[in-house]
Amino acid sequence: MRFLMIVLKPLHQSRFSAELIASILIGPSALGGFTFWKFEALKWMNLFPFDHNMLLETFGNLGVTYYMFLVGLEMDLSNLKHTGKKSWSIAIAGILVPFCVGALLFFVPILRDMSRRPSATGAVFWAITLTITSFPDLARTLSDVKLLHTELGRTALTSSIITDISTWILLAMAITLFGESRQSIIFRTIPIISFGLFCYFALRPAIAWMIQRTKNKQGKVSDRQVYFILTGVLLCGFMADACGSHSLVGGFMFGLIIPKGELAIEIMERTEESVTGIMLPTFIITSGLRTNFVYLLIKAKWPYLVMISIIGSLAKIVSTVFVSSIFGMSLKEGLILGGLMNSKGVFALIVLNEGRNIKGLDVNYMVTMVLTVLLMTCSVGPMVVLINKTGKHSSQTKLKTIKATSPNSEFRILTCIHSIQNLSGIIRVLEISNATEKVPICVYAVHLVELTERASAMLVVHDKLKTNTLSRTTSSEKVHSDHIFDAFQSYKMGNESSFVHQLTVLSPYTTMHEDIAKLAQDRATTMILIPFHKQPTADGGFQCDNPSIKEVNRHLLAKSPCSVGILVDRGLGPTKQGKPVFGGRSPGLQLAMIFLGGPDDHEALSYAWRMAGKQSVTLTVVRFRQHQAQIMPENKDNDENDEDSVGTKKEFDDDYINEFRFKSMCDPSIIYHEKVVNNSEELEKTISEQYNNFDLYMVGRGLEVKTPLTKGLIDWGDSSTLGPIGDTLVSCKYTAHASLLVVQQSPFASDVSLQRSKSKFEQRKWASPVLNPEYEAIVNESIKG
Repeated sequence: MRFLMIVLKPLHQSRFSAELIASILIGPSALGGFTFWKFEALKWMNLFPFDHNMLLETFGNLGVTYYMFLVGLEMDLSNLKHTGKKSWSIAIAGILVPFCVGALLFFVPILRDMSRRPSATGAVFWAITLTITSFPDLARTLSDVKLLHTELGRTALTSSIITDISTWILLAMAITLFGESRQSIIFRTIPIISFGLFCYFALRPAIAWMIQRTKNKQGKVSDRQVYFILTGVLLCGFMADACGSHSLVGGFMFGLIIPKGELAIEIMERTEESVTGIMLPTFIITSGLRTNFVYLLIKAKWPYLVMISIIGSLAKIVSTVFVSSIFGMSLKEGLILGGLMNSKGVFALIVLNEGRNIKGLDVNYMVTMVLTVLLMTCSVGPMVVLINKTGKHSSQTKLKTIKATSPNSEFRILTCIHSIQNLSGIIRVLEISNATEKVPICVYAVHLVELTERASAMLVVHDKLKTNTLSRTTSSEKVHSDHIFDAFQSYKMGNESSFVHQLTVLSPYTTMHEDIAKLAQDRATTMILIPFHKQPTADGGFQCDNPSIKEVNRHLLAKSPCSVGILVDRGLGPTKQGKPVFGGRSPGLQLAMIFLGGPDDHEALSYAWRMAGKQSVTLTVVRFRQHQAQIMPENKDNDENDEDSVGTKKEFDDDYINEFRFKSMCDPSIIYHEKVVNNSEELEKTISEQYNNFDLYMVGRGLEVKTPLTKGLIDWGDSSTLGPIGDTLVSCKYTAHASLLVVQQSPFASDVSLQRSKSKFEQRKWASPVLNPEYEAIVNESIKG
């Protein structure tokens, strides 16, 4: 099974697909049908003999009961009232149309020699199977194809939650109404309804009271509480079975009435691995052991079989496309959404097995439906990837840079938080980013949580009422999320010109950078602000808590659709300033920007220039230039194209510096210095001796700038994510007290910016009145503008 998961993962297949295929391979359709197992010498090869099936089925049914308990434990029905009309409409259409189509398809003859007529009971279970949309499998598919953080992904998730809850209710009703009991419908429904009322009105308050009374002194969940709840699952399953239903109905009801909070998260954290990793696969294996595709393939009417599979798969897709078009979605979005809503999971097998146990679903029809479910499940991932890639726009159409952003437009920043240790510095940077009524700042605060094998990939959008539920995360992650939520709410209250949108992203570290980049592109952000992967220590050094964060930052720098800022926080927050961060007048801050040249330095200077507009923030811009006599020898051996490129880049830098000096000459909070040095040693010495008393340094990453001023720094630097100047500042003992912000322009925007600048050079030049004879004309043009 693990081998199949590894093989099928590049094909965008879910874990359920690998488990279902593995169960079929070890069943009578493949390995289980080999006749040489009858020989006495080879009987050891039979992993699952017939006389052990009862033990497997008992253990598998127990796993299904606990799985249903976890499903109910995850569901918070109160969140349904926040769902929009579009999600409700798509979910309702995705239930009614497949249900009716599935019921009709059940009466299509499958075998050449049909011995008996299909029953209405089997039609109901088959119809329920076609309506299923597995929320966990859909969420993982969205994360895999990088649609999790889009409007389309959120619509699919909310619609699947409604569909999941509705189909669970339909299954409970079907088991109760069409059970094996010979009693009338009234005597079958009254006990289970009474049991449900008892659970909600009596058992639910009792459990809530028990949780409050038995908490330990630290307010944490005790082991006794967890054991009591897990025992209650068995008792509720037994009571549901005694009422004429199935034990899984009791487990599901018991999960719904457990209060959502720390106890629910703790139970999922402790039990989910064993339930989904050990107990539930046993149930899937038993399904494969009693499923024989060989007989079906020989005796089946292939035209009817193909027709059933195609129509069954298209029923939900067609209904979803039709409803989505009413709400203004394109055909491509409707097809992707319809394919996602076809995601099947363990729930489909549970329905089919219950239909067979009640003897309403014929074995041949069950085999046909298993084949249909397998085809639908395996086709979802590749189909969504294929449609999503069709007509995909180039990422360069949405490139954003700080320099190109209009001074009077909204400034959008996406901040990434791995832990509460990153909060203080990032919020402080946001506070000095100079949000005003004319130029507001829109902050997308993203809490990044690692997606493990047992966690559901999902995006949680926090609202003002704080109704978020971080399902399938650890209790510590939930506590961190609450701290982050409270911190940004406080920042928002103290900054009326800032708008904060909080999100929680669950993603594996290997693809987390893609999720961040996709989210930044969809939100049209100008900058992504991320923390440095190392944490500062008391002695001025650094320690690396999680090396995976370094890889996330490295990949994000290479693939970001907008500018990226890496913050090395060494007490830029309230600890260093001695005043609270939130509210009131910002304390004074000395900001230095080191300028060497290149697109990254342009972005850093643009951002520093924006911060200089904040009251009590003083900006000192230091431009380091190489002595002219030292430049010529370096360029003697270069060809003509290289010389033109170097000249263009120098003119590109001079033009922007002169524009900055001209527009800021009357601003007392901005100071400009220009230093001429010959090599990297002189540059480092100048910074250490003359510019060592600042609170925050801003530099461009500048890996593309190849000059003798950085050559020596690159040779010994060990932090490639910070660039040569950034690495020098964090390593030098004279500047080790200060925080650092390293800015990089999007790697896809460098060529675009350089090309745009060429057309500006011939139109106007920014320089001092002495150097530029056209100064008066420039002033008049500026005043008129």
